[in-house]
Amino acid sequence: MGRIITLTNQKGGVGKTTTAINLGAALAQLDNRTLVVDLDPQGNATIGLGVDRSRLETSVYQVLLDELPPADAIIPTRYARLFLIPSTIELAGAEIELVAMVSREYRLQEALKEIKGGFDFLLLDCPPSLGLLTINALAAADSILIPIQCEFYALEGVTQLLNTINLVRRRLNPKLEVEGVLLTMFDRRTTLSQDVERDVRAVFAQKVFRSNIPRSVRLAEAPSYGKSILEYEPHSKGAQAYLSLAKEVLEHN
Repeated sequence: MGRIITLTNQKGGVGKTTTAINLGAALAQLDNRTLVVDLDPQGNATIGLGVDRSRLETSVYQVLLDELPPADAIIPTRYARLFLIPSTIELAGAEIELVAMVSREYRLQEALKEIKGGFDFLLLDCPPSLGLLTINALAAADSILIPIQCEFYALEGVTQLLNTINLVRRRLNPKLEVEGVLLTMFDRRTTLSQDVERDVRAVFAQKVFRSNIPRSVRLAEAPSYGKSILEYEPHSKGAQAYLSLAKEVLEHN
């Protein structure tokens, strides 16, 4: 059965979507059938994988709200073994619509049961909030990957996220594990990045990935071309970092 990994942090701009795209591409490059599920109404993972949202007829919205079989929403990407359930702007209203639904926290879990066996990994890219879309992702997941940006307020809000994870474990998903904490936008030349790394490792210890994602103009540029960093600049430090991260994830599997 495929391993479901939720990527979340309620802080925006920490590299969730960048990681969903590039970790997905790296896992696929390492011969793993991988599915990215875009749960963010902004649809950045969808756009970053080169998909024109205006041409989509189905999306994760229909899977969650209309009980569309998830297999009918899966589309191929430009990469062999990497697939996508895209997001459209319709998803913006899903938080409100889910409130009135029966088993609202388990809608995604039930849907993914139908397709989990067809993939080695399913990566759930969450919005920067702890609303019902993220709760659905946590309820469905085997583990959670937490990207943390190397900045002054890096650990701000992480306590709230950990409290939410513990609440989900108690009430919705007792099997939920922390896959790992990923340091993003890392620059070893700066004292700040080194200080953040020290603080994060003090809090999370062995749960911090050995791989750090560097601050990189190429990583920032790649999504605007609808490409992963492995295609856009395959020999860059960013590409090598995501391949290294993928190998660490495979060690856990």
